[in-house]
Amino acid sequence: MSNPVSRKLTTILAADAESYSAAMEADEVGTYAALKSARAVFFKLIERHGGRVANTAGDGLIADFPSVVEATHCAIEAQQELAAEGSPLRFRIGIHLGDVICDGDDLLGDGVNLAARLQSMAEPGGILISRQVYDQVHNKLTIGFEYLGEKPAKNMPDEVSVYRITTAGANAARIEKVRPKVKPERTPQPEKLAHVWDGARTTDAQQEMQPARDESPLEKPHGLLSGAFSSLKTPSQRLFVFGVGAAVLLNVISGGKFWPAWPILAFALVYGQIHGEQLLGFKTYKSIPVRIWILSAFLICINLMTTAFPWAIFPVAAIMLGSRAMGGRTEPDPEPEEQA
Repeated sequence: MSNPVSRKLTTILAADAESYSAAMEADEVGTYAALKSARAVFFKLIERHGGRVANTAGDGLIADFPSVVEATHCAIEAQQELAAEGSPLRFRIGIHLGDVICDGDDLLGDGVNLAARLQSMAEPGGILISRQVYDQVHNKLTIGFEYLGEKPAKNMPDEVSVYRITTAGANAARIEKVRPKVKPERTPQPEKLAHVWDGARTTDAQQEMQPARDESPLEKPHGLLSGAFSSLKTPSQRLFVFGVGAAVLLNVISGGKFWPAWPILAFALVYGQIHGEQLLGFKTYKSIPVRIWILSAFLICINLMTTAFPWAIFPVAAIMLGSRAMGGRTEPDPEPEEQA
């Protein structure tokens, strides 16, 4: 009988050097020395922030962390330290929070693949994170974020929400809460690691361990509804949205006798057309403006409150198709940089 597959939810950090093969052809000895110096920085910081190196392949590595915040902080410090040392190798980093398969010390699955896709989309010296990571860290670290929109990922069926950590905000990165003094568990590295990375473990294990902060983040689904509800950060915003929904529901349940639902719904439409972008925190979804989504929701609510026949499908479909035809398929406007 085969052993059951072992899985876990973890934060995956993928890093890779830009144009490594070309650099080795131009200056093999110098590039090898630069890689040894860079991997020493990565191993030191990964261990300091409670993570472990799961796999390496020449100039790249995969690491995982129990804390999303620590993984992000590690990536920022690594880019800063490599830049300060004037390393000739520039690394791209991608971070994703997801479910992975554990194969001994190695990690496999879509979670690892998505972190690698984010890494490949990043600029040299840059850091890209997924929506799941952004949801966990945007209010915990004093760094800047830039929303790059829904991006296609190679060999993956769905587009992914991508955020870039901005350099200006990263220079002031810090963790707001005090870290509990817990030593991270040291995990032996597999013998199959590339030779050029092997020496780092011995040297870095002698350095003093820093306190690490542990978290147990939950992966959040993303989409129009989850994105909208997760952006409602104040009680007044939540009260407005759920109040309108409750009024419509009461009208439907009472067979149309709850008449206050009509003025409430009319006010919600006017307010949403004026303040919808500010209320929800984004301007477009799937290349369709927020105002169109709000108008469509208004028509659907009217349909629910008047008849069981789904007549709203026709005007909503016409509005959506018309909006796409007029506006074309454009990238969503970047979100403004946020400060925690």
